[in-house]
Amino acid sequence: QVQLVESGGGLVQAGGSLRLSCAASGSIFNPNAMGWYRQAPGKQRELVATIYSYGNTNYADSVKGRFTISRDNAKNTVYLQMNSLKSEDTAVYYCNIRPIGAMPDFGSWGQGTQVTVSS
Repeated sequence: QVQLVESGGGLVQAGGSLRLSCAASGSIFNPNAMGWYRQAPGKQRELVATIYSYGNTNYADSVKGRFTISRDNAKNTVYLQMNSLKSEDTAVYYCNIRPIGAMPDFGSWGQGTQVTVSS
């Protein structure tokens, strides 16, 4: 079992920045994909960004050029640097880790961290 602990959410004004962190512990799959998802009120959870063990990344179109995902494999930690935040980025952000090729629900989820962007 893998445990994920997220931190870094909060309240920020539009145009501001936040950095989310997610530390994994336990029986970690290798290789793996670590990702950030978000869920706004009344909406389905959506993928924000993914980073693989080898460093490959992908992003949702809505965050390209504003968000950067990175990871520290030695610390089993993934980060999400969020710049130029918009009100539509307001959501609960969840960290996920899964074996490469598996669906997210086959992996483990963090507890979620609230990001609120005020306009």
